[in-house]
Amino acid sequence: MGPMSPRELIVLGSASAVPTKARNHNGYLLRWDGHGVLFDPGEGTQRQMIHAGVSANDVTWICVTHFHGDHCLGLPGVVQRIARDGVRHPVDAAFPASGADYWRRLRHAAVFRDTDVIRERPISGERVSLDTGGAPFTLVARRLSHPVETYGYRLDEPEGRTMLPAELAARGVQGPLIRKLQEEGRVTAPNGRTVTLEECSVARPGQSVAFVMDTRLCDGARELAEGVDMLVIESTFLHEDVALAADYGHLTATQAATVAAEAGVRHLVLAHFSERYRVDDENRFLDEASAVFDGTITLVHDLDRIPLPPRRRPQTGE
Repeated sequence: MGPMSPRELIVLGSASAVPTKARNHNGYLLRWDGHGVLFDPGEGTQRQMIHAGVSANDVTWICVTHFHGDHCLGLPGVVQRIARDGVRHPVDAAFPASGADYWRRLRHAAVFRDTDVIRERPISGERVSLDTGGAPFTLVARRLSHPVETYGYRLDEPEGRTMLPAELAARGVQGPLIRKLQEEGRVTAPNGRTVTLEECSVARPGQSVAFVMDTRLCDGARELAEGVDMLVIESTFLHEDVALAADYGHLTATQAATVAAEAGVRHLVLAHFSERYRVDDENRFLDEASAVFDGTITLVHDLDRIPLPPRRRPQTGE
């Protein structure tokens, strides 16, 4: 994956507790400028990666929301593939610290020649900002509401600036002076005037993605979703089963869409569907969600590739 890779979500699996003929256990790879963030690798993820044309070398982060099997039983295969393929770059692995015993068992579940590239990043507390080093995004984990300790994740690209060619030209700033202006914030133009970056550019909003798996409605889910370009969220139940959803610590399609609507999300991505529903129930998930959310909605299928929405234009906030 080169620096010009698209930013996209690759769906490796989208079932909930039980895989079906049509849906593998969970697994979601977010490709972002040469980085690959693998969320919740469930059973069968290694093989789904092959079907999706994704290799172990594409993974730079593994983010586990919690240690129910459908979100982590693929870890041994992914780890052993990272080792077997000789991945050389560091792979950061974030997971709830309270599940460290499960992490250890999964990480060392079978005999293999180990790798030392995996860096463990256990998380605890209500909200954690993870150190992403030189990555082009920040990463925050936020506690959710589920029977076992569970975290959602959010990536944000820092705000940038878009240069305005007409303003640069009007002030005689060209060539190497443009780079200097970007780096230092001000330069002296050929006519001796000081030119500032603010005069010649506009703020460019960074892109953002939130990943919210098993949870009831809660402040954590709302906070993660606030204003994101893409919200990937569980939609385990139809709303007729809202009482079951609450018991099991899950969302209905209506609730997932309500989170998106209240948070001003641009693209709502529904995932993690219960095996209790038939394939021809799928339109009901979409109908429920679109009744409360009027943005773009995607109901995922395995091996879907979903691009991030185009960047918001700076001037209009669109």
